[in-house]
Amino acid sequence: MTCKYSFILFFTGFILNISAQETIKVTGQVSDGDNPIPFANILISNTSVGFSADGDGNFELELPDESVTLIVQAIGFKTLRETLIPSEYQNTPLNFTLKPDLLGLEEVVVSATRNRLSKKKAPVIVTVLSPKLFKATQSISLADGLHYQPGVRVETNCQNCGFTQVRLNGLGGQYTQVLLNSRPVFSALNGVYGLEQIPVSIIDRVEVVRSGGSALFGSSAIAGTINIITKEPVNNSWEVTSNLGLIDGTTPDRSLNLNASIVSEDLSTGVTLYGMYRNRDAYDANDDGFSEITKLTNNSLGAKAFYRPNDNSKLGFDFTAIKEYRRGGDRIELAPQFTDITEELDHNTLFTGVDYDLFTNDRTTHLTAYASVQHTDRDSYYGGLGGGRTRADSTAANNAFGKTTDLAFVSGVKFTRNFKNNDVLTSGFEYQLNDTEDAIPGYNRIVDQNVNSVGLYSQYEWKPIERFTALIGARLDHIDVDGFYQIQDINRTSDVTQTVLSPRLTLLYNFTEDLQFRGGYARGFRAPQAFNEDLHISSVGGEQRFVILSDDLESEFSNAYTASLNYSKEFNKIQTSLLVEGFYTTLENPFTLVSTGTSLPNGSILEESRNGSGAYVAGTNIEFNLSPSKALLFQAGITWQRSIYDEDQVLFEADGTSPSETDVVTDQFVRSPNAYGFFTTNWTVSDSFNVDLTGSYTGTMLAPHVISDTGFIKLEETTDFMDVTAKLTYHLDLDEHLHVEFSGGVQNIFDSYQQNFDLGALRDSDYIYGPNRPRSFFFGIRFGDF
Repeated sequence: MTCKYSFILFFTGFILNISAQETIKVTGQVSDGDNPIPFANILISNTSVGFSADGDGNFELELPDESVTLIVQAIGFKTLRETLIPSEYQNTPLNFTLKPDLLGLEEVVVSATRNRLSKKKAPVIVTVLSPKLFKATQSISLADGLHYQPGVRVETNCQNCGFTQVRLNGLGGQYTQVLLNSRPVFSALNGVYGLEQIPVSIIDRVEVVRSGGSALFGSSAIAGTINIITKEPVNNSWEVTSNLGLIDGTTPDRSLNLNASIVSEDLSTGVTLYGMYRNRDAYDANDDGFSEITKLTNNSLGAKAFYRPNDNSKLGFDFTAIKEYRRGGDRIELAPQFTDITEELDHNTLFTGVDYDLFTNDRTTHLTAYASVQHTDRDSYYGGLGGGRTRADSTAANNAFGKTTDLAFVSGVKFTRNFKNNDVLTSGFEYQLNDTEDAIPGYNRIVDQNVNSVGLYSQYEWKPIERFTALIGARLDHIDVDGFYQIQDINRTSDVTQTVLSPRLTLLYNFTEDLQFRGGYARGFRAPQAFNEDLHISSVGGEQRFVILSDDLESEFSNAYTASLNYSKEFNKIQTSLLVEGFYTTLENPFTLVSTGTSLPNGSILEESRNGSGAYVAGTNIEFNLSPSKALLFQAGITWQRSIYDEDQVLFEADGTSPSETDVVTDQFVRSPNAYGFFTTNWTVSDSFNVDLTGSYTGTMLAPHVISDTGFIKLEETTDFMDVTAKLTYHLDLDEHLHVEFSGGVQNIFDSYQQNFDLGALRDSDYIYGPNRPRSFFFGIRFGDF
């Protein structure tokens, strides 16, 4: 719905006089055969002239007195092209019947080219996660629902704090650029816990672009981009949703969501408000007194508004505030310094942004100016008594409190020019700042990092023939990194000034209306700095594990290649789509974490971020979609891949103090399964009753496991997992403006959950893999005018 209305706003006031020609007035209606389609858009092919239907699907056109081709579009329906002679409809209504786009092949997206266009016309593959999918999978936060796309996998990396990261095409979370409303204000610190902090109730959709996108979005988009687009004002509506989950049938996870929108009758102003409260108790899977799922409380509040002073301009504003508390370890009811192990985080995060769009009368030129900011204050505790009760243990435990501040700012200008031959030029300037200060005085731990980046980018969409599109672009980034890193008596600095050119080339060729080929290349880089994994502190053997940059860390570069075939075909009323995509990414000087053992004066484990030898990730994504009718939709995807270093990499470096210790090496990426996938099935049994069956599969992989009493790393081969969720929904219309939905179901039906967690105060808290929760039951109610 939100996409529909933003499409409406784009075309509001788009009715132009066709100069110097005699025109004919034509009236009619757009419908699906049974019901009118409100606010459909009607364009005259090969012109910038467009019209919009009203709320009842009725329209009135001024057409030239000659044969014309009309393009009729509406969100959720397939595009219709029809050639006609207007004079034949002077006295006869012109009616259009659109077919539903059950597979979402013609959704409008922005992440492919930074401009709005149909997925089917995008030269790069864009997949979309919608609120419908988040509801089907009973997702409360963004982390719960991201992995229902090919090549996408979300993993939990810590029992104590619930650190999550998303992997695209086999690469770690630090290789993915997360955008909020198309702006890169999701910083490295947000990457540690942010995926679980953002509630799905504020999300309109999530657009995922796999493989390199540095030419558009900056240096961290080596694996791809995840663009979180929050809800916009659609119409006058409100809703309240309440959910209760029972983890393993006993541990409660409660949430309450509120949403409301107000839009003026002339669509010139609108605002939407949203809020969430979530309270989840800690869960102990093996009864050792230590949590596997953290205690969590989240309070979120946000708003998004627009104002259109005239037909050719729009001012937008968005705001999101998140207050989150999380805690894991043992004896949750005590102050953290009196426990054996506790990780406690108290976040206060603010995202806000403003943007201004300006169009020329003929809509051929579009200028956007924007600015967004994110600020986080975090109080933390990483420590505890470590199983001991001596005075030294108590002193260390009392000194484990920390303080973090994080600021991310981005501003820029984007210019787009549409030419008469349908070519499009997009150019822009962008400034990014990220300032992070993270201090734990008791450990003498400091991360003081300032990153400034200025980017210039330009791309040209070349369409010499209707079947072929080439997207040629490049981004020039000048980046300055000023960093100071300290842990105990070890100090490191990063003083980097670097200018890098990142080119991008993608091709789209339509062999037929049903068969498309896409291919592409993108260059990317990452400058030496602390990323999300470096800002996370975990515990092992009762001590903390810290990451620091090595002395001679150099920039990392990537080359990403993709090629795909997309076949979509309609057999009578059966809609099908098959995507086969190959990807190959090479890494030069990849950043790798090496454990140096217990080398710090207080016994803590030190890990260094070092440059490894070259590496590559290669694989195939396959996605199949089938909709035999409006009532049934099936989607499935699987990824086969290999993530390999050119040479064996050191994961554990023996310190030479014990003859039994040897280096641990591997040529494989750890925590990177060679196979993973998903499926979703939606069955609309009736207008009132709906059934969803969804699942995700994670294959075997290598997971590093620190043996607590020695500090030695062992590479474990994990089992595979199949996480299946079933949900039933019943819809009831009490009257025209009050609707109620009741829902319930089971997550992880087969209880496919890790069985070999470490035990006790000396456990390796990072030794966690598989689904993020055991078998769990949930119940929900939703009511309002929606």
